[in-house]
Amino acid sequence: MEENVNQSATASEDEPKNPKNKVKSETLEWVKAIAIALVLVFVIRWLLFAPYMVDGTSMQPNFHDGERVIVNKILYDIRPPKKDEVIVFKVPSEDNKEFIKRVIALPGDTVKVEGDEVTVNGEVISEPYIQDVLDQAHANGETYNNNTNFPNATFPDGTVPEGHVFVMGDNRPNSKDSRMIGYVPYSDITGRADLVFWPFSDMHIVNH
Repeated sequence: MEENVNQSATASEDEPKNPKNKVKSETLEWVKAIAIALVLVFVIRWLLFAPYMVDGTSMQPNFHDGERVIVNKILYDIRPPKKDEVIVFKVPSEDNKEFIKRVIALPGDTVKVEGDEVTVNGEVISEPYIQDVLDQAHANGETYNNNTNFPNATFPDGTVPEGHVFVMGDNRPNSKDSRMIGYVPYSDITGRADLVFWPFSDMHIVNH
């Protein structure tokens, strides 16, 4: 009797596996892998990083109309913005349109803009990201920033409040920024522009 049982067990083990079960198992693994991939794409796309299209010329010569950039959406949940960083933020007074500008001054800083001279806490700041266009304008006997100064009649207080930043576009003559819209609250900041990825010929990591 025991011998018959053992032989029966051996015969069962030697039988080939059901190919239908194998297909089902592989299909299930593929479904799981695809589901995980979709979740990761969703997390990366909506929670961590997001593509953004530059609309307009306010950040020339460093960003151009139609360029696509990757915005780091989680960075400012870890730490506050720093000077010279390029940020994307919503502007409630412009129907929540998203702007891209550069951080010039931080909470507690006193900022002043007079022509091409930008002072923060009484010291003229260095702006290497627009030095070439500044030099070109000055060589022609012109002022690069022939637009609005700051403080002004609309925004007379030159001290950045807590939880806000002062921003300007690199294209000073053609930029609607904190000189016109006021200080930007942290809560309106989408994130930091970290990578230009389109067009491919312009692809580069943003230098902050």
